[in-house]
Formats: sequence, C-alpha cells, structure tokens
Amino acid sequence: MNKKNTLLTVALGSLLLILAGCTSGNADSTSTNSNKTLNVTLGGNPATADPALSGDRFSSAIIGQTYEGLYAYDKKGNVIPGVATKLVKPTNNGTVYTYNLKKDAKWSNGDEVTAQDFVTSFEHEVDPTSKSQIASDFKYFKNYNAVQSGKMKPSALGVKALSEKKLQITLSKPQPWLNDILASKGYPINTAAFKKYGSKYGTSSAKTVTNGAYKLVNWNGTSDDWEYVKNTHYWDAKNVKINKVAVQVVKEPGTAQNLFTSGKVQETALSGTYVKNNENNKSLKTTLNGSMRFLEFNDKKAVTHNANVRKAFSYIINRESITKNVLQDGSAPATSLIPKGDAKDPQTGEDFTKEVGNLLSYNPKKATVLWNKAKKQLGKKTVNLQILSADTDDEKHVAQYLQQQAEKYMPGLHVTVQSLPLAQQIAKGAKMDYDIDLDGWSTNWYDPLDFLQMADGSNPVNFTKWDDKTYQNMIKEINDTSNHTTQQRWDLMKKADTYVTENAGLVPLYQQAKAYLVSDKVGGMDYSMITEAQYKYAYWK
Repeated sequence: MNKKNTLLTVALGSLLLILAGCTSGNADSTSTNSNKTLNVTLGGNPATADPALSGDRFSSAIIGQTYEGLYAYDKKGNVIPGVATKLVKPTNNGTVYTYNLKKDAKWSNGDEVTAQDFVTSFEHEVDPTSKSQIASDFKYFKNYNAVQSGKMKPSALGVKALSEKKLQITLSKPQPWLNDILASKGYPINTAAFKKYGSKYGTSSAKTVTNGAYKLVNWNGTSDDWEYVKNTHYWDAKNVKINKVAVQVVKEPGTAQNLFTSGKVQETALSGTYVKNNENNKSLKTTLNGSMRFLEFNDKKAVTHNANVRKAFSYIINRESITKNVLQDGSAPATSLIPKGDAKDPQTGEDFTKEVGNLLSYNPKKATVLWNKAKKQLGKKTVNLQILSADTDDEKHVAQYLQQQAEKYMPGLHVTVQSLPLAQQIAKGAKMDYDIDLDGWSTNWYDPLDFLQMADGSNPVNFTKWDDKTYQNMIKEINDTSNHTTQQRWDLMKKADTYVTENAGLVPLYQQAKAYLVSDKVGGMDYSMITEAQYKYAYWK
C-alpha cells in the first residue's frame, strides 16, 4: 500500500470513529442507547399493581415506576406537579384544593387521564369492602370516617370531579403532608379498566392500565421477572431516555452482587455483609431510609397481649448488635418508633428523634424478671411462640437473632420462626394469624404521625390491634389539626412516641438503610429518604 492510500485509510478511519462517537455517547442524543435495556433487581414479589391496595414496599416499587399522581417527585425527591398543572394552595382555611389536570395527560392505552380517574381510585381505597391497608392516607378527607365505618357510601368522600380535567379535594381539617401523599400514594385508576376488572384490577399487567412514564408488561401476579416499557402516551415521554427496564426478583444479596459484577444488571439492592464488603466500591450508593422495622405482638392472644411479655422482648434486643453484626448494611439502631431525619422541630429545627431521646435499652436481666412475672400472671411455666417474618435474607437473620436471644434470657420459652414471601406474611398479619410479626413501615411523607398511627388499634393497617385507649386518645389529639398549632401538635407527637415505645405497643428494632450497586454507565439514579431511583430520569452515559 502506498503512502497516499495509507493516509486516506487513516483519514477515513478517523472519520468513522468521529461518526461512531456521535451515535454512542450521551442518551440524550441517541436512539441506540434509548433502545438498550436497563436491567435491575427487586428484593421481593409485589402483592398488587392496584395503587389503592398497595401496602408493601415491592408493590409500591412497581406502582411508583408506572403511575403518576397529581404531584410527582423530581430527581432529588422534591414535590413537583405531575398530572396537575401546578402546585395548588388551599382555600377555606386550608381545607379545599382545586386542581386543573394537564390536557395531554394520558393512560398507557391512549385514554385521557380524567378527574374521575382520581375519584375512582380514592373512593376505591376508602371503600371498606376493598380492605385497603393504606386507606388512612385519606383520613383527613371529608366524610372519611363515615365511609370507612359503612355509614356513608364511598361517593360521599371529599373528592369530586368538577369537569373532565378539574378535580376538587375537600378536607375535614388541614393536612400538612397532603402534597407528599399526592406525590407518592394518591394515584389515579383508569375508570373503564376498573369497571371491567373489578377486584381483579391490578392482579396482573394484563389487568392493569398505567399513566406514568412506563407501562407494566409480562407480570402475572407471581412473576419473578417482568418489564417496564416506555409509555408513549405519557405527557413527558420525550424526556424519558430509557425505553425498557427489565426487572427480576432477587432475594439473596449474594446472587444480586454476582449479577451486578457480571454486568447482567445495572442496579441492585444489597443487604447484610455484602454492603460492608462493598463499602469502598465506587458503585455503592447508601442512605438511611424512611423505614422502621419493629415487632408486632398479637393483642388478641393471651400471651402476646401481656405487657410484660412485650417489654421483656424489647429488653433482650441489642439493637447495636443487630445493625453492626447481623445486618451490617448501614441500618441504624432504633431509639424510638420514629426514624432519624423524619421531621424537624418547627421552631428550633432539631430532629424529632434527638428531642425525644433514646427510649430503648438492652437489659437482659430486666427482661428475665419481666418474663418470669408474665408467666405467673399467665399461669404458665412453658410457652411456645412463633415469629413471623418475610423470607428475605436480612429478615431471616434478624428473626433468628431474636429467637436465640429470647430462648436465652426468657426461661421456659420456645420460639420458632416462619419466613414467608412478603405477600403471604402481610396476609397472615392482616388476619391476625400470628404470635409475633417482624414487620415494618416505610413512610411516604415527612411527619411522625405516619409511624405513630401504626400502633393505633383503630388503624386498618395496625396488625397488633393494641387496644390502648390512652394512646388512641393521643392520636386523636394529634389528628385534631384544626384546634392545635403546629408546635402543640409537635409536642403531642413527642408524648405519643414516648408512651408507645415505653409501653411496647410496638417494639422498634432499627431504621433501615438502603444500599444499591449502580453501574457507572447509567446516570440519573438518585435516592432520597423517601424515594427510590426513578427510572424515568435514568439515562445511559
């Protein structure tokens, strides 16, 4: 080859490289990358795709990626307009909100998203026949209590379609955290689909219609893998950079890490020692979650109704040991029922948990004394109890720790552990078919009440049915936002947190951390205390 041909070949090669660079760079400018599948994992099987019935974190995960409410969250977890055209200020002393809906907001089947779709969803959630575990999201809506008790029809709830694209919400009293509810839980339901499928709505992707950035595909209700496929009818579809997200359920953190290391997934959650082992890995992203794990004691059974039994269990738990030696994932020991970072004093800005102080301690000797006292009260020398947990790796390990501690410091007690898929655990909890439930709650709004109400026996999501009138009256006072200032309500919540923790209405264990391995080839994967990565913001670098 002569020199001229050589130079020509080099020049052509350089040009090809430049052109190649133009088509394989940032996802903002390439269709190639937008067609590249993002592979992710989820730590368990969702129970439902019906946003009005979602009571577990895995269902919330698929719903959060495929639906959009009046409001949404930006990349950093701040509330922004979603289906609504703007953030709305209330009238009538903070009780009436009127929203205009985006004209181009559509469902994945091309239908218009209407005000009636929100009415359908909200009424379905509070309808007592739906047995929704999250109905209390709307407890400040006008006529909520009457609807929940069956005294009024769901249509009496304070939500009304004023026109096809105008929705009005009427509250019985101000609700300071309403914006977060509308961004994280107040999703619409396609009215026509709901009428068609009834109670089967949300049991599979074929019986689900979504209005968010993605539609749900190939999920049959028990699938271990499915897809989120870009909703081309989504009002902001042009800014969704990744067309397809493939999801697979992976419960074992070792498997999750291997999938990531081999490049088969670009995002996966880690737990336990796998988090610690990756602490120097640049791909690791961790943050404390707005989630508390705690023990629920079946208040309808004689043994677990006994206050000394519950308190004894609290004292056998070394929460520092659980987080450092059992979990090893960055989770923090509980100091009360409220997670750190959940709320700040309206006057001083001090964190709620810091003001309340550490109400929990490890004292096995005191636990033994209380346990022996309980046995005398119950007239028993030996007791058999079962701890119910999810079948995830971390929860099985925590349950085994509790089992060992209880049998060590509570003589005459035999403990067994039953670990089930999350949906089955929730079902048993809802039916009160358990002794002790290793359960938890993840908040979607910054206010301690969301955790405090978990011990309120009148709350439908309270599985303990702890019937403590003093505590229930405390919750009623906290809910009376019309007659209490923000500071008065704050002080009431601190008293309630102290009362429920010291009386072991629930026994707090730890505040969960969330830890993810995220590929450096993917951008836009941001996490906050109450939000996971939103794939609609993700892109290939």
